[in-house]
Amino acid sequence: MQQEHAEQLEALQRIVFPNLAEEELLHADQYKKHVELFPEGQFVALDGDKVIAATSSIRYHFNLNDNEHHTFFEIMGGGWFTTHEPNGEWLYGMDVSVHPDYRSKGIARALYRARQYTCKQLGLKGQMTVGMLNGYAAVSDQMNIDEYYKKVKNHELFDPTVSVQEKVGFEIVGLMKDYLNDPTCGNAGAVIVLDAGKAI
Repeated sequence: MQQEHAEQLEALQRIVFPNLAEEELLHADQYKKHVELFPEGQFVALDGDKVIAATSSIRYHFNLNDNEHHTFFEIMGGGWFTTHEPNGEWLYGMDVSVHPDYRSKGIARALYRARQYTCKQLGLKGQMTVGMLNGYAAVSDQMNIDEYYKKVKNHELFDPTVSVQEKVGFEIVGLMKDYLNDPTCGNAGAVIVLDAGKAI
């Protein structure tokens, strides 16, 4: 990712996350700051000069045995990534966004692979993130978010985001409620981890 991609990156956010609250979307000035803070953790996919996909991340101290609650807004420092810990042992993925016209081409997997490369280069334990449970909206009248999470984890239900992240190699380790303001996922996400030693 380069600073000149910032305006296109903001536009891509609005296309990919149409239901996300404004304060939880990333903006051009923030992308520029991310590149300054931690260039090794920011990636884009291009078609010519057009930004078609991206991922952003920080380094973070994460305890697998204690999923301490935080919101997306808190963990991303209000979008400025001031939460980046230069000595953090995990790569915390903030987002992966692929333009709808370019999906199902392996681009998201390539971005995860780029993040995995960063983990190996920096000697990190691996990647972690909170995956949005985007399939919840379709069944929210039938079950609560706890039940939905358990069914996704037990592979009784397929979630269009978290189940795909599992296919990449992530392991579901917890549920983070009240993580963000997006009704499509019941405002919740699954805490997922990917060991740095795993091939993608």
